[in-house]
Amino acid sequence: MRKIAATYIFAGNQPPIRNGILTCTDDGTILEISGSNEKITEQSGLEYYSGILVPGFVNTHCHLELSHLKGKIEEKTGIGGFIGQINQLRNQETENTEKAIQVADRKMWAAGTVAVGDISNSALTIETKKSSKIFYHTFIESFGFHPSRAERAFDIAQFVQFQFKEFNLPCSIVPHSPYSVSKPLFEKIKENAIIEKSILTIHNQESESESEFYYTGTGAILNHLQNNLGIDISHWQPTGKSSLVSVLEFLPAENLLLLVHNTFTKKEDLDELRKIRSNDNTFFVLCPNSNLYIENQLPLVPLFRGENLNICIGTDSLASNHELSVLAEMITLQLNFPEIKLEEL
Repeated sequence: MRKIAATYIFAGNQPPIRNGILTCTDDGTILEISGSNEKITEQSGLEYYSGILVPGFVNTHCHLELSHLKGKIEEKTGIGGFIGQINQLRNQETENTEKAIQVADRKMWAAGTVAVGDISNSALTIETKKSSKIFYHTFIESFGFHPSRAERAFDIAQFVQFQFKEFNLPCSIVPHSPYSVSKPLFEKIKENAIIEKSILTIHNQESESESEFYYTGTGAILNHLQNNLGIDISHWQPTGKSSLVSVLEFLPAENLLLLVHNTFTKKEDLDELRKIRSNDNTFFVLCPNSNLYIENQLPLVPLFRGENLNICIGTDSLASNHELSVLAEMITLQLNFPEIKLEEL
């Protein structure tokens, strides 16, 4: 049994406790949390920390397999420039790729992260996840904008899923984003999600160009698809609606859903979302440091708070961030939105 004291204890389900003492079993099961207004005195067997004791952090959006790209992507180029650089560099794997994954995993654990929702396009992270102290749910990302690629893209995702399941590693197949997945591929992912009752996630409204692409069929994403990837987009017809509203039909209302980034999500999008999905199983993931790295813009956090949305925090990858620290993301949020109290964060 352990007794741990701290200046403040944030239990997560009650106001912060000053001069708190946490009692737990040797395996970490919490038995009791108590507090006192008086200064904690030295006691035999009592561990004391001058600071704040909090539950383990949950990083709800990460790309561990991109850890070798730390410091290699130019900042503030917008989503088009960022994706272009990623496509050029991500497959230039070196002998340091797996080492970078291992180091990132260990640093996350040391920084207080106990669970991660991690995006994977391959089996690269399996070895690290097999032995990690962190609990991972791996989102196996599928993408293919041209309808002719749907079958092949989904087969690849299923093969990666098979590799993770071989080692009993929790995982689910998910779409990358509205602008990188064709309707036939969305349908396959949707059907699979309904059958498996799986957790879904999707990059959502990360850039203004995503909206531009769906409303008018123009902009940086169109340029990326045509010029960087050389994709035939003659099949594409703009919907005249936001990207989120346009793809809601492919995100089953009964499945838990993480919407990631939401940098350009507006109230009208939230109103449409509520017509289809429950707030109870819909979560909005904020990755503020990544947003600043790529677009130099933050989501409308006051809007999300005012709408009583379920808000989570993610770090994104080391390709678009300087560290995988949930605490660093919290600090950025509080610096930019000082009305958010520490206990809410």
